[in-house]
Amino acid sequence: MPHMSGVRSSSLYQRLFSGYATLLSIPGTRRFTFAVLLAGMPGPMVGMSVTIGIQHYYGSYGLAGSLTGTQAIATALIGPLLGHLVDRYGQKRVSVPAVGMWMASAVAFVTYLLCRVPPTVYYFIMPFLAILPPWGAMCRARWAHLLAGDAASIDRSLAMCSIIDEMMWIIGNPLASILAVWSVPGAFAFTAVCVIIGAVLFLGAIGEPDSELDRARKAGMSLNDYRGSAKKATAKTTASQMTASKGTASLLLSPAIIALCVTWFGLGAFQSATSISIISYARQLGVPQVTGFIFACFSFSSLVGVTFYGAHQWQVPLWKRFYICLAVLAVGLGSFSLITALWQVIVIYLLVGVCQGPTWVNGNQIVMRLVPTSLFTETVALMNAMNSVGSSVGSATAGHFIDIAGPHGGFLTVAALALAAVVIAFIGFRQIKAATSHAIIGEEKVEIDG
Repeated sequence: MPHMSGVRSSSLYQRLFSGYATLLSIPGTRRFTFAVLLAGMPGPMVGMSVTIGIQHYYGSYGLAGSLTGTQAIATALIGPLLGHLVDRYGQKRVSVPAVGMWMASAVAFVTYLLCRVPPTVYYFIMPFLAILPPWGAMCRARWAHLLAGDAASIDRSLAMCSIIDEMMWIIGNPLASILAVWSVPGAFAFTAVCVIIGAVLFLGAIGEPDSELDRARKAGMSLNDYRGSAKKATAKTTASQMTASKGTASLLLSPAIIALCVTWFGLGAFQSATSISIISYARQLGVPQVTGFIFACFSFSSLVGVTFYGAHQWQVPLWKRFYICLAVLAVGLGSFSLITALWQVIVIYLLVGVCQGPTWVNGNQIVMRLVPTSLFTETVALMNAMNSVGSSVGSATAGHFIDIAGPHGGFLTVAALALAAVVIAFIGFRQIKAATSHAIIGEEKVEIDG
């Protein structure tokens, strides 16, 4: 029996991780994949550090909330711009100055904090803390470039990138709270070191896809001339080839992309509304210290879910998986309006969280099937921007109803926003189903069954 148990464990391990191990055996890929874990640390750490620092030095959660909201809005505006610049000019050319600007703004924020400058000054510096390269999207673009045309391997690589994202948040959130309570300058210094090391590792690794500028130079043309010739080529393509070759503007304004972006807005809205409602509920019960553990349960469940999801070769069509996972998330989080105890929140989070990571993977897979690698970074950045804006709207809306009706008002808001997100997603059903049946994988067009 012990021998059989060991065989089963070994078989399970092989099914789960052999696919990921095969991808990481490609020379150089481990470097840029895991570099994102370090370079992306400002994501989970800056907001927490700003909140704790402002509250400590100024005694105002309201000021802290408005500042982190300012950064979120700035991220929503700057993210797509950086993604566009990366696709046009290349990852290295855009990332190096962006990291430099972020470092300067981090130093300025800590200096202002120690000098206790007037609060209005922070509103001018917070947008600059949003200037960071879209590491996650750039990592996914590298995988798509290296695996162009191999749909199954690209899907697994996207799942692996989501695993790294979940690990980053699981590590970053509690680490930020510990370091910032000890020393806000120390928390920012640690984050800055992570960014520098991660950027050096990532930008020095293989796999960077050619930018528009690179392709123009290879063709012996200026960037403007190259873009002009691409537009002329687009006009001559047949209707069946239009998806793979149409211009940036028309791709980003396609019905399927618009449907995804609006869905991502709704996803951010009801998830952020859930977070603030749980915080309010825990405070009402007199146990605010457990909120970190509750959110960690959700992240852990998401990590487990995306690990299994990426390891499995799915026969169910992508569009079905997308809507199933989104519906499970919406129904699960919407059910918080029925809870009567905090332990029920934890149980629901553990059950529903397994669909969180896969939902994001599905979104990235759909984008990979809608646009070529040369537009992937910008498109993902646009979706993330919509998610950030949705998060701000969801928090503000839930906060308003929490002030009126307490935590239950917040949970009812979550249910309403979740229902709206699913309805919006189904408005784009025909476009998403049709688009994922004729897919662009990397730079090649691939027919997908179902």
